[in-house]
Amino acid sequence: MLRSRIIPCLLIRDKGLVKTVNFKNPKYVGDPINAVKIFNEKLVDELIVLDIDASRDKREPDYKMIENLATECRMPFCYGGGIKTVEQAVRISNLGVEKVALSSSAIETPELISDIAAAIGRQSVVVVFDVRKTLFGSYDAYLFNGSKKVKGDLLSLIKRTEHLGAGEIVINSIDRDGKMAGYDEKLIRLARDAIDIPLTILGGAGSLDDIKTVIHEHKIIGVAAGSLFVFKGIYKAVLINYPSVTEKKLLNTFD
Repeated sequence: MLRSRIIPCLLIRDKGLVKTVNFKNPKYVGDPINAVKIFNEKLVDELIVLDIDASRDKREPDYKMIENLATECRMPFCYGGGIKTVEQAVRISNLGVEKVALSSSAIETPELISDIAAAIGRQSVVVVFDVRKTLFGSYDAYLFNGSKKVKGDLLSLIKRTEHLGAGEIVINSIDRDGKMAGYDEKLIRLARDAIDIPLTILGGAGSLDDIKTVIHEHKIIGVAAGSLFVFKGIYKAVLINYPSVTEKKLLNTFD
C-alpha cells in the first residue's frame, strides 16, 4: 500500500485564516503565511488551501495571495476557490501550485474537468465534494459553503467526475466540519468503493487516532484535517501543529 498523506487544510476568508463549524461562523485564527512557514518546519506531506467565499461571491482567484503562498510552500500545494476557466487553472499552476481544486464549477460545468486535465495534467485536477447526510442516512452534495443542494445521486456524481478526468476526489463532511469528533466512516466506505482514483477525506478529525483509523481500516491515501492542526487542547487554543516524523511513521505502520 502507498504511504498515506496527512494533509492540513487551511480555509481562507478575506485573506485571513479561519475555522468553521458545520461550514458556519468562520473564526479568524491567524495569518495563512505564518501557518505555512510553521508547516514547512514540520515537514508536512501536502497542503490544501481553500478560499471559501471566492466561488460564492463570483470572484476571481486572488493570484497575488496564491503566489505568496506557493512561494513560501516547501510541500506540494493544492489551491481551490473561484476557479471557473482553464485559463485561471493554468495561471495558478504556473504560479507553482501543484494541484487545482474545483467544486461548484465541476458540478455546474462538468466538461471543465476534462479541459483543465488536458491543459495541466489529470494528476493536478482535484474535485472537492462538500457532503451532508440526509435524514434517511444517504448523502447529498452541496455548493457555496453548504447553501445550495446539488441534484443527483452523490456516488453517481463522484463516478462521473472520475470519468471526466479528475485525478483526485476530496470528500468534505459538512456535518463533521470543526466538530473534532471523528470522521464519517460510512461516508468514507461509500466514496472509497465508488472510485479508483485517489481519495482524500476531510472533516471530523479530533485526534491522531482518528487519522490512524482512516488509514488502517479504510486504506485511504489522503487524510486531511483543519481544526486538529490549528487548535490544541480542550480549550482549542490556536496553535499550529502536525505529527512528528516518528508519529507519522507509526500512523502508517501496519501490523
